[in-house]
Amino acid sequence: MELLEGLLSRVSQPVLVEPAPDEKCLTLAVQAALRAPDHRGLHPWRYIVIRDEARIKLGAILAASQASQKPDLSDMEKRRLRHQPLRAPLLMVAINVVHADLSVPEVEQVLSMGASIQNFMLAMHAQGYAAIWRTGVMAEDTGIRRALGLQAEERIAGIIYVGSVDKEGRHAVMLDAALYMSEWR
Repeated sequence: MELLEGLLSRVSQPVLVEPAPDEKCLTLAVQAALRAPDHRGLHPWRYIVIRDEARIKLGAILAASQASQKPDLSDMEKRRLRHQPLRAPLLMVAINVVHADLSVPEVEQVLSMGASIQNFMLAMHAQGYAAIWRTGVMAEDTGIRRALGLQAEERIAGIIYVGSVDKEGRHAVMLDAALYMSEWR
C-alpha cells in the first residue's frame, strides 16, 4: 500500500474479529509508532499488549472497579463492562509518559503520543489489519490504571482495538479540504 493511499483510506473499524496481527506485524507497527515526532527524544509513550485470556481478566477488573465506585451498577452494565475488552482480538493500551522537562511542554508530549498512536494505526492498516482508538471509562478507571501498573506521571491515552475487518467494514469518506483550510496574507 502506498503511503498516501493508506493515509486517505484508513478509517476506524468498530467491529473487529480474528485474526489478530502476528508478532512480526505487531512489532513493525510499534516500530512505526516510535517514529512519531518527539521533541528532545523524550519518548513520552509506551504500549501494553493485551490479548487472549488477558482480555477476559481486564474485563473482570474493569467491571469490579466500576462496581466498587458505583454500588448501584446494574448486572447488565457489569456484563457490558466485562465484554468491552473482547470487542477485538488484540488491545494496545497506549500510555502517555509525561516527562518533567521545562523545554518540552506537556501539550507537546501529549501530541507526540497522539502521533505515535496514529502511526501505529496506519502501520496496522498498511499490513491489512484494522483498528479503532477508544478511550472512555476504561481509560480513566483507577482500578485499570492500578492493575496495569501505571505510575503517577502516566496516563492512558487510548485503548487501540486491533483485528481484522468483519464483513465489509467502513470506508473512508473524503472531506472537502477547502472547508478546513484558509490562507493568511
